[in-house]
Amino acid sequence: MNQLRIGVLGCASIAKKSVIPAILTINEFKLVAVASRTDKKAKEFADLFDCEAIVGYQNLLDRDDIDVIYMPLPTGMHEEWVIKALNSGKHVHIEKSLAMNYASAQKMVEIAREKDLLIMENFMFLYHNQHQLVKDLIKKGEIGEIRCFRSSFGFPPLDETNFRYNKKLGGGALLDAAAYTVRVSQLFLGDELSVEAATLNKENRDVDIFGGAYLKSVEGLFAEVAFGFDNFYQCNYEVWGSKGKITVHRAFTPSADYKPVITLEQQGETINYEAKPENHFINILNEFKGCVLKNDFEKRYKEILNQSRLLEELKEKSGL
Repeated sequence: MNQLRIGVLGCASIAKKSVIPAILTINEFKLVAVASRTDKKAKEFADLFDCEAIVGYQNLLDRDDIDVIYMPLPTGMHEEWVIKALNSGKHVHIEKSLAMNYASAQKMVEIAREKDLLIMENFMFLYHNQHQLVKDLIKKGEIGEIRCFRSSFGFPPLDETNFRYNKKLGGGALLDAAAYTVRVSQLFLGDELSVEAATLNKENRDVDIFGGAYLKSVEGLFAEVAFGFDNFYQCNYEVWGSKGKITVHRAFTPSADYKPVITLEQQGETINYEAKPENHFINILNEFKGCVLKNDFEKRYKEILNQSRLLEELKEKSGL
C-alpha cells in the first residue's frame, strides 16, 4: 500500500484548522473526500482542500477507494458511525473522547479486533517533544522521586450553541477537558490508575461544566486533576518530586510555531527549558500511519479501554 486514502467524516473546526492541513503534509496520505450532512459545507471543505465533496456520511463509507476515516464528530455520534466505518472495512482516527461510556468503548474495540482494523483517539498532545524533555529531566534525577502529579485544563464559557453543552451529543467537561488531564496522568504515572475521589458540577445545566479528581497508582503515587468550561484558562501540568518540581505551561494546545517553556524548580534555583516547536497533529498522524502499515493495533485498543474506564470511574465516584 503506497498511500493511505483518507475520507473525512464531518466538517468540524478542528478538521478544518488543524487535522486536514496536517494530513496534506504527509506523502503517505491521500485526502480523497470530505463528507457533510449538507452540500454547502461539503463543498466548502472540498474547495478549500482540493478533494471531493460527499453529501451524507454513509455515502462516504460506501466508497471502496478509502482506507481510513478521520472522524471529528461529537462523542455522542461516535458509536453509530465508528461501527459503520469498521463494518465498511475502514480504519478510524477519531476525536476524543471515543465513547460515551466504557461499555460503548468495549463494543467498538471488539468490532475493530474482529475486523483487524485500527481505532486511535486523536490525543495529539502526547506526540509533542516537550513531554519527552520532561521525562528526560525526571530520568536524570532532577526532581528526585515523583511525589505528586497535577494537571489543569479549562477555559471560559463557550458559545451557548456549542455541542459541548448538548448532553445527547456527549457534551460536558468530563468527556472533553477532563479527558486530557486523565490521559496525561497515565503518561507519567502509568496505566494502572484508579479514581479514588471525584466531583462533577453542573451549575443548573444539562451537562457537567467543571470538576476534579484524585487518581492513585498501584505504587501509591497520585494525580490531582481539575478541568472545566467555566474557568480561568489553564493548560498545564506539574510533576512534584522529592528534590524539585517541573511545570509544563502549555501542555495540551501548543501551536506548530510555539516554543513551549518547561520550568524546573530546585531549592534556590529555577531553570527554564525551551522545547522546539513542532506540529503534534502531524506527529500523531505519522504514528497512526505506522500502526496501520505495521498492523500494530493492540496497544491502541488497550489505551482506549483504559482511558474510557478511568473516565467512567471518575463519573461514578462523582455521584453525578
